[in-house]
Amino acid sequence: MAIRTFAAIDVGSFELELGIYEISSKIGVRRIDHVRHVIALGKDTYTTGKISYDLVEEMCEVLGKFKGIMETYKVADYRAYATSAMREAKNNQIILDQIRVRTGITVRIISNSEQRFISYKAIANKADAFDKIIQKAAAIVDVGFGSMQISLFDKSSLVSTQNLPIGVLRLKEMIARVPTDDNTRYALLEEIVDNELFTFRKMYLKDRETKQLIGIGESILYLSRQIKSSEKENVQNISSDRITAEEFDAFYHRLIGMSLRQVEENFGVGAEYANLLTLGAIIYHRILELTGAEMFWIPGIRLVDGIAADYAESTKLVKFSHDFSDDIIVTSRNIAKRYKCHMAHCQCVESYVLQIFDTIKRYHGLDNRDRLLLQIAANLHACGKFISMKNPGACAYDIIMSTEIIGLSHAERELIANVVRLNLQEFDYNTATMKIAKLTAILRLANAMDRGHAQKLKDCKMSYRDDELIMTTSYEGDITLERMAYEGKVEFFKEIFGIEPVLKQKKRYK
Repeated sequence: MAIRTFAAIDVGSFELELGIYEISSKIGVRRIDHVRHVIALGKDTYTTGKISYDLVEEMCEVLGKFKGIMETYKVADYRAYATSAMREAKNNQIILDQIRVRTGITVRIISNSEQRFISYKAIANKADAFDKIIQKAAAIVDVGFGSMQISLFDKSSLVSTQNLPIGVLRLKEMIARVPTDDNTRYALLEEIVDNELFTFRKMYLKDRETKQLIGIGESILYLSRQIKSSEKENVQNISSDRITAEEFDAFYHRLIGMSLRQVEENFGVGAEYANLLTLGAIIYHRILELTGAEMFWIPGIRLVDGIAADYAESTKLVKFSHDFSDDIIVTSRNIAKRYKCHMAHCQCVESYVLQIFDTIKRYHGLDNRDRLLLQIAANLHACGKFISMKNPGACAYDIIMSTEIIGLSHAERELIANVVRLNLQEFDYNTATMKIAKLTAILRLANAMDRGHAQKLKDCKMSYRDDELIMTTSYEGDITLERMAYEGKVEFFKEIFGIEPVLKQKKRYK
């Protein structure tokens, strides 16, 4: 198979990055060039809420040069993504238009959950090491410039993932105006980090034992190189990509004992970046102590590597052994458990929506991504009852919009929230899209099929014939409640799809 040349661009909070890759089924995803330019977009965003004209000028100039490099390599395709600094800037749409007009590069702002999921794919690209580590209790810790993500794994499954607003640049801006000496400053920073981590520990860690951390992010790459070089007398014991908790702890205490000038000299960076590295070390050190992890695996990936891996997977140029869609589903089920949903009912409804979707696939015009979103909606359709039994639809909407679901964009999460809300409320013909209408019709019908939460129709077989969706069950007991609920959803389903659902109960002849 021919090798495809691909370019990945990251418009980050502290730097612009370009990665050039060769991708094919034989070689996988291989980076052949990498260019980065330091530019503190986040400094403007996190202090003023906007990105200044001067930084926009600089950004367009650098991206124009990136475009020239891409043309030199004759890239077949590219993706350019912007993260938290651009995401939170009030003038981001103006800036994206300036970039497109002046450089010809179209940049898309991605949600935090999309950003972390993309990085997660880059780690999974190192299949052997990744699969081995997540078999046991492990966590991915991704410390960025604007925020930090902690994703917990157990028995190869993603248990939960949470975003905390304690990125290194954000921390720097938080304490920039506090006049303190170094010792007081470090103690204050540790207190800020601990305060953010307290709720996470209480809700998600509890008695969880985390043996290994997978550390990603720009700061951990620099820190890991210095840790290894500072342990020259024990270099034979230091793996190329693994650092023990003891090694990191010893290095951390040496680092915070250095002056800013010493950090600059040791790491070969400017004062601005030296300050951020120290902040990164504080965050990682507190996470190590919080989890009690024994080992850091540092796979050495950047967001541009994740963009390339995501492109390779989505275009089917490379097949990954890890099932990423399953991670999204498992995460949604864990959210449902957190809000005390009746899981047997949720699993039953999930099974029904998938059967309905697949049976009428030729007639609804939806794709596999829509199937995934419907599956998530089925898992979360009852979460609002945790807040209010009287108004569960609106409460479910608020829960879903306030809960990060890894791998989903903001628009996808909003679609799911609306489907769940309209499953229980009167359908709004004026605002709902056709896709929302179709997914809502399927969810309503599936939910009605288990109205009594007793899974009476779990053996139901479905088929399509002559504009009818025929659902046949061998259940011999009373299904009056299910039939009443079912018949109340038939008209809406028929209106949306032009297909009439028919529920049949086989009679047993003696």
